[in-house]
Amino acid sequence: MEQAAAVTVKARSGSRSAAGKGSCDGGVASPSSGCLGLSGCGQTGHPSPPPFPDPQPQYKLDDFDTVATVGTGTFGRVHLVKEKIGKQYFALKVMSIPDVIRLKQEQHVHNEKSVLKEVNHPFLVKLFWTSHDDRFLYMLMEYVPGGELFSYLRNMGRFNNSTGLFYSTEIICAIEYLHSKEIVYRDLKPENILLDKEGHIKLTDFGFAKKLSDRTWTLCGTPEYLAPEVIQSKGHGRAVDWWALGILIFEMLSGFPPFFDDNPFGIYQKILAGKIDFPRHLDLYVKDLIKKLLVVDRTRRLGNMKNGADDVKRHRWFRSIDWDTVPQRKLKPPIIPKVTHEGDTSNFEAYPEDDWNKAPPVPPKDLEMFSSF
Repeated sequence: MEQAAAVTVKARSGSRSAAGKGSCDGGVASPSSGCLGLSGCGQTGHPSPPPFPDPQPQYKLDDFDTVATVGTGTFGRVHLVKEKIGKQYFALKVMSIPDVIRLKQEQHVHNEKSVLKEVNHPFLVKLFWTSHDDRFLYMLMEYVPGGELFSYLRNMGRFNNSTGLFYSTEIICAIEYLHSKEIVYRDLKPENILLDKEGHIKLTDFGFAKKLSDRTWTLCGTPEYLAPEVIQSKGHGRAVDWWALGILIFEMLSGFPPFFDDNPFGIYQKILAGKIDFPRHLDLYVKDLIKKLLVVDRTRRLGNMKNGADDVKRHRWFRSIDWDTVPQRKLKPPIIPKVTHEGDTSNFEAYPEDDWNKAPPVPPKDLEMFSSF
């Protein structure tokens, strides 16, 4: 059991960075974004080798040139880097060890690495290599150049029904796959969904993801997306991801989340009250789906009952979807990002190269907890 001593709640703002205000993941471009032999969303046929073989590739920091910063977060930033010899682009997530320790995020950092080492799916960002020195933790990941779904949603105001449907189907495949591995994601929101150069999704920022044995008690997430059982510290599991999907679908189609307030406690009160005011333009079927995902009693929440994700996939809103084709990336993306080359950063904000890297060295005793990183 994990006690509620670790309380990590990310605030949102009107304008988010490539990494999100409280997160630290940049974008990513996969050299091979295929279907990986998947049949159905969560089942694997004959997948390609995992992105993080054992032993992992022996990179060194000196192997890369830093091109730009594509995201900043609470305790680090994400650089676009280019391999000096192979000329391939990657995203290098750099986390300040003193800040990780100060904010008590050690376990989340280890969780992120262990989850990303285990997963291999076309809609999840890939991790290639990790390392550390006496100041920073490093995670080398694929670079997804299309930017955040959040940016497109803010620019367009809201998505139409068919656009929201497309992103929901790919997200459901990613969630179903994670749950099949006993992993709960716990941070679904538009800021953590990247678009690749073809317009398909990649979930990023696995800092809150966790391998579940039963339930967990850590309060973490973004206020507008927290499930009632998280707020009430009742212990939570996979059901929180289906709740967050309901919030996300509402926000994609409305332009704002169903429960919002000027302060987190006001948001929590509205979540627990469970009253949803739907905009009049919403499709009847999607309203029904959102209502069934935003059920306070998690034992009756769609996705968390006996048939699991199949209950969600069989809902009438998805009646036009051939689910076997989704992880094969055969659905036509509604938005094609403007990407001129593999190292294009134009879909992310520009960040000043300030003195972020002035973190002091960490004493050997404090480094011990990162010895396996």
